[in-house]
Amino acid sequence: MGAPRKGLLKKLWNAVETVALLGPGVLLLAIQYARKRDRWEPKAPFLPWQGVGKPLGLKAIPGGVRVRFQEVELEAVFLGEDLLRLTWFPGEAVPPYALAEAGEASPFEPERQEGGRLLRTPHLALAVEEEGLTFWDGAGRLLRQEAYPERSGRAWRHRVHLAPEERVFGLGERAYALDRRGGVFRFWNQDPGGSYGPGEDPLYLSVPLWLSQKPEGGYLAFYENPADGFADLGKGEALVGFLGGTFRYYLIPGPLEEALARYVRLTGLPPLPPRWALGFQYARWGLRTRKEVEEVVEGFLKRDLPLKAVHLDIDYMRGYRVFTVDEKRFPDLGGMVRTFWERGVHTVLILDPGIKGEKGFSPYEEGLREGVFCRLPSGEVFLGPVWPGLAAFPDFTDPRGRAWWGERLKGFGFLDMEVSGFWLDMNEPALFAAWGEPTFPRSIRHALEGQGGDHTLAHNLYGLLMARASFEGFREHAPLRRPFLLTRAGFAGVQRYAWAWTGDVESTWEGLRTTLRALLGLSLSGVYFVGSDIGGFSGNPSPELYLRWFQLAAFTPFFRLHSARWTRRREPWRFGEEVLEGVRWAMELRERLLPYLYTLAYRASREGLPLLRPLFLQGGQPDGADLGEAFLLGRDLLVAPVLEEGARAKEVPLPKGGWYPWEEDGVLEGPARVRLPAPLKRIPLLVRAGSILPLLEEGGLALHLYPGEGGAEGRLYWDEGDGEGPYRLDRFRLLPAEGGYRLLWEGEGEYPWPWEGVSIRLWGRRLWGARVEGKVYPFQGGRVFLPPFREALLEVEG
Repeated sequence: MGAPRKGLLKKLWNAVETVALLGPGVLLLAIQYARKRDRWEPKAPFLPWQGVGKPLGLKAIPGGVRVRFQEVELEAVFLGEDLLRLTWFPGEAVPPYALAEAGEASPFEPERQEGGRLLRTPHLALAVEEEGLTFWDGAGRLLRQEAYPERSGRAWRHRVHLAPEERVFGLGERAYALDRRGGVFRFWNQDPGGSYGPGEDPLYLSVPLWLSQKPEGGYLAFYENPADGFADLGKGEALVGFLGGTFRYYLIPGPLEEALARYVRLTGLPPLPPRWALGFQYARWGLRTRKEVEEVVEGFLKRDLPLKAVHLDIDYMRGYRVFTVDEKRFPDLGGMVRTFWERGVHTVLILDPGIKGEKGFSPYEEGLREGVFCRLPSGEVFLGPVWPGLAAFPDFTDPRGRAWWGERLKGFGFLDMEVSGFWLDMNEPALFAAWGEPTFPRSIRHALEGQGGDHTLAHNLYGLLMARASFEGFREHAPLRRPFLLTRAGFAGVQRYAWAWTGDVESTWEGLRTTLRALLGLSLSGVYFVGSDIGGFSGNPSPELYLRWFQLAAFTPFFRLHSARWTRRREPWRFGEEVLEGVRWAMELRERLLPYLYTLAYRASREGLPLLRPLFLQGGQPDGADLGEAFLLGRDLLVAPVLEEGARAKEVPLPKGGWYPWEEDGVLEGPARVRLPAPLKRIPLLVRAGSILPLLEEGGLALHLYPGEGGAEGRLYWDEGDGEGPYRLDRFRLLPAEGGYRLLWEGEGEYPWPWEGVSIRLWGRRLWGARVEGKVYPFQGGRVFLPPFREALLEVEG
C-alpha cells in the first residue's frame, strides 16, 4: 500500500474514532466548519518570484552595514562577536516574541575592510559580493554562501549552498532522520490527527533554526520569522522561505554546542523547574472519575513505584469545557489534589484554548465583555469546532488576552487548590475539520501587540503565547512556586515558559525510533525539556515494546506514561512480572539519577547547555554510526536504548575517550563500536571517564568517581526543590596523588548540606579507605562514608 493511501486511511480511521467518541454532531460541525473556512480563506493571486538584483551601494551603520538594492535593502548588524543579524526590507513587522525579555545585545563594531564590503570580528566575517553573501569563521574557514533573495508579494525566499559532506540538524519536531538533508519541511504547527508515524510533516512544534555541521566547521542559522514557511534541503542547496513577515535571520559560528547555547541565550534560557517535575509522571485519556484516578495512584504507591505527578486529561471537565470541573464525576477535586500532595504526588490539569461559545457560560461571557477573542475580518468573534463544540479562542498576541487567561488560572480556583502545573493541548491551534487544514482560517485577525496581522503571521505563535500567558499567570498568582507547564505546540523561545512532548506518535517500533529522532531534534532546536508518551499514544504496544520505550523515557527530561482513551490500560503491573521488574529498574535508576538531572537542569537554566545531546556533540561520531541509535544525557551518561524487536544485545558507538559500562570497573576506549548485552530488563548505559556522578542512594548522597587520565570532576546543584529560596552549588575534583587520589570539595551558596555526609564509590580501582584531617575512614560495602570535607585522600590498591 502506498504511503499517500496509508495516510488517507489513517486520517479516515481517526475521524471515525472521533465520531464514535463524541457523536455525529461533531462530524456535522467539522463539515460545516470546513465549508465556511473555504469561503473565508483569502484567494491571493500568484505572483512570480523576482530577484532583488545586485547591490547598488552601501553605508556604514552602528555595528554593521546597510546595503541598497533596486527596490529593497539589507541591514547586517553584529550584535556581538559571535552573533550577526541580517534583515531584508520591506517586510511585515512582527513583534519579537521569540527573543528573550532582556532583548538583544548592543551592536558590536566589526573591523571594516575594502570599502565596508567585508566586515570581520574575532569569530565571524561577512562579505557583501555581487551575487550573494559569504561568511567565514574566525579561523578563515568558509561557513556559508547564500544567494540574494527573491520576493513574491509578501513572501521571501533564498538559496543557501550546501556542501556534499554537510549535515543539517534542527528545524524543531520532525518525524525524520536527525540529519535533515534530503527532506522538505514546512514551518506550520499542525495536529496530525490521532497518531503519526515516520515521515509525516508538519508536526506540532516547528522552529526555523538549523545547525550546519561540516568537517571544516559549523554554524547555527535562526530565522526569526513565525509566518508559514518551508525548508527544502536538497542535494546541493537549501531553499528557505516564508509567506509573510520580516525576512530576518541570525548566524552564530560553531562549535555547535556553543552556538546552540548562544541561541538559547538569545531566545531565552529555560527556567529551573520544580524538582518533582524530573520524576515519573502518569496520565491517561479516559480516566473518567475521581475513583479511577485514585485507584491508579494507589496502584503505584502500594507497589513502591516512585510516582511524582498525575495528569488529568479532558475527562475532569464538565462537557469538555475548559475552566470547569464535573463535580458529579470528580467531587471535591481540590480535596483529591491536596491528598495527593500530602502523599508526594503532584497534580497537573490539561487546558485547551477553546472557550465553549455558550450563552451563560461565564468564561465565554467574560471574554466577550473583555474583547479578548480572535475575530473574523468582519469583526465577528470567530467560533471553531473543538471538544466542547463551537468555541471562541483567546488572542494571545493581545496583552489583554494573555492577562485575561492568566487571571482565569486563579479565578477558577486551580492554583488555590494546589494544582502544580498545567498541560497545554490543542494549541497549534487545532480544530476539527472534515477536510483541509485543521486550524483557523488565514484571514483571522490578531492584535500582534497593536500592530495587527492575519493568521499566516500568528499561527505558529499561538502555542508559544498561550504558554507565555499561562507562565505569567502562574508566576503572578502562585509566586512561591515554580511554574510547571507542558505544551504540545510552540515556536522559538517556547523554552522560556514550557516543556514539550512529542504528541500522538503511533505505538510501533518505528514510532519508538521516530520518537528518539524527534526528541534529539527538539533538543538541537533549543527546546531542552522534552519527552514522549511511553508506549506511543494511539495503539497497544507489546510488552517488549512497552518496556523498551520505558527504558528510553527514563533517560529523557520529561518522563511520562500516557495513552489514548481507546487503548488498553498501561500501568506497569498489567504487563506481567518480568516487565514490571524492568520498569522498576528504570524508575528506581531515574530516582537515583535525580541529583545529576537536577544539576543538568540548573546548568541549562544558567548556561543554556542541552540535557539531551547527539553523540557528535561529544568529541565526534564514530564512523558509520547512526545518529539516532544512542545519545548523551548531559556530557557524562551515554544511553543506548534498544530500538529493535527481539534484540538482546546492541552495537554501541563510543565517542572519543574512555567509557565505563554502568556499574562495571572496566573501561572501553573510543572512538569505536562495541557490542554490549541488552537483556530485556535493562539497556546499555555508559559513563564518561573523568566524570563524577552525584546519585541518591540509601537515603543519602553518593559520589561515583570515574577516573580518567587527569582524574575526574563533577558538580551538584541543590535547593528546596521549588520556589526562589537559597541554593548550594558544590564542585568536586579528583586528582591523582601518591597512593591514590585527592578528592577536593568546594561549595557555595547558603543552603545547608541536606545529608549527613557523603558516600564515595570509586570505579576502575579498588578503594581501601580514605583519610580526612588525619582520621581514617574504612572501606565498607563497596564504598567509604565521609562527613563533609574540603579535601580527602582516597587510598587505593597498588
